[in-house]
Amino acid sequence: MKTLAPLALAASALIAAPLLAEDAAPNPADTTPEATQGIGPGARPVGAQWSRSPVGAPNGMAATAHPLATQIALDILKAGGSAVDAAIAANAALGLMEPTGNGIGGDLFAIVWDPASGDFVGINGSGRSPAGQTLEQLKAKLPAGATSLPPVGPLPVTIPGTVDAWFTLHARYGKLPMEQVLAPAIRYAREGHPVAPVIAMYMARGLKNYEVQAKITPFDFANARATWFKDGRAPKAGEMFRNPDLADTLEAIAKGGRDAFYEGALTKVMVGYLQRQGSAFTLADFAAHRSEWVDVACVPYRKGYELCELPPNSQGFAALQMVNILKHVDLGQWERGSPEVLHHITEAKRLAFEDAARFYADPAFARAPAELLTDAYGKQRFALIDPAKATPAFTPGALVAPKLEGEGDTTYMTVADKDGMMVSLIQSNYRGMGGGLVPDGLGFMFQDRGELYSLDPAHPNAYAPAKRPFQTIIPAFIRKDGKPWASFGLMGGGMQPQGHVQVLVNLVDFGMNLQEAGDAARLHHDGGRQPTDALAGSPADTALVDMLGVLQVEPGIPAATVEALRAMGHRVEVESTGIPFGGYQAIARDPASGVYTGATEMRKDGQASGY
Repeated sequence: MKTLAPLALAASALIAAPLLAEDAAPNPADTTPEATQGIGPGARPVGAQWSRSPVGAPNGMAATAHPLATQIALDILKAGGSAVDAAIAANAALGLMEPTGNGIGGDLFAIVWDPASGDFVGINGSGRSPAGQTLEQLKAKLPAGATSLPPVGPLPVTIPGTVDAWFTLHARYGKLPMEQVLAPAIRYAREGHPVAPVIAMYMARGLKNYEVQAKITPFDFANARATWFKDGRAPKAGEMFRNPDLADTLEAIAKGGRDAFYEGALTKVMVGYLQRQGSAFTLADFAAHRSEWVDVACVPYRKGYELCELPPNSQGFAALQMVNILKHVDLGQWERGSPEVLHHITEAKRLAFEDAARFYADPAFARAPAELLTDAYGKQRFALIDPAKATPAFTPGALVAPKLEGEGDTTYMTVADKDGMMVSLIQSNYRGMGGGLVPDGLGFMFQDRGELYSLDPAHPNAYAPAKRPFQTIIPAFIRKDGKPWASFGLMGGGMQPQGHVQVLVNLVDFGMNLQEAGDAARLHHDGGRQPTDALAGSPADTALVDMLGVLQVEPGIPAATVEALRAMGHRVEVESTGIPFGGYQAIARDPASGVYTGATEMRKDGQASGY
């Protein structure tokens, strides 16, 4: 099997970790840089040395970004719940345990494989802008000359769609009452849970970022500080954390249903708080919110495998466009860590993202051209890739522009049950923990997803009343020979489509197992035109977009490949923190035996487990 080079060892091979002081107790949940100096991964009897075994189970499986959330999902399955019940229970727990990635102040997308109907079902649980605020009124609230919305405060807030999506999914596929489904998250919120190491790191980063942002765009951070950052600091790894306000909120939702959040006492608290901050949201905006069932699109790759994604306003079609481009070259002819493979993936990403920035938006306002997913268009875009060097600048395809018909941090999880139902679910507050605003006494933060609107009125993704912004979060499936094979996803803003494709390439072209496909070193290309930019050539276009961008790679990419990519014209950075490269979970199902295989990865705190 052609794979990546082993992950690089620590640079200082002979430096021992310092001895602990006699009165210092080590924190078993924490890791310091000194503790891992001078040592690398151990050996494995089978498989890649830098990976570990995937998990197998016959009756049910869950893979989430937190071990306790995984266990909650399994408990719900064992109690007779469906995969949807278990996914909702785990998602509610992750809003408490991983507030850096998600929460009920954010949006949700999911794909469900329904064995009863023998088909995929998609749900778009994203929220909209205030119905009574125009683009001109929004701009009047921004600083003079602003070209984008700020990441904090009331202006980037959109209606939180998660709770409605929970109840919409549950009404169709749930087996247990919602009070039972939400009970584990409520209990952990009251009694507390130990903070996981990666999440602790992200919370500390979040606090620093909010403190910086407050100097640029002042906003009300008092409630958020009281909820997560008491004593002026973030919780440390292993420290018990409680959120009784969130427990009360989830309990009200469990008892009162969807209306408790969108048309009840909680709504009055949220809207009253937002209006005091200068928001244009009304009670009617919340009452009008509904999730939407959407069709799932699949594109063939090779060997009978297809990638399946959700349509805009998500960016799922970007991954499908990458597949349509890359299927015209046999990546398996080279080593996985070769410059040829990384070059083709990078250029395919750049091409797909040019179209994403031009055409992806709320389909109620502007539908993406149907040609984007055709074989002919994929072949046409592939022909633009120079195999020997990076193209300085790509442009969107010469397609008919959509007609305007009207004025990101994330958690991914997947669950499968004994009946064959599989759920691919992603949920997010967008940037960091959200926009910093926490409604009085409710224990969650509003998302800042509205930062992704364009302020160019000519753009399909331009801000408009009651409109959904472009969305980065995308769940995915892989289909094999017409049957669902794997439910998977990968967190992290623009990393998501390129991460989906890299996992697919690892599995199909290089024969990696489900765990290796996520642990393998990745690339992350950042740059090019964005869905928030003005249209090229429009009066608002600044023409200052860095079209080549930066290609970040992990240390597992061979040094010779890095140098070769630089010689091809790529701006390459070796990035060793793992932060830009997302976080992966997956469940695959053997079509013959029905046995599930689960995987998670080292870049997060997660766990895959089954029974």
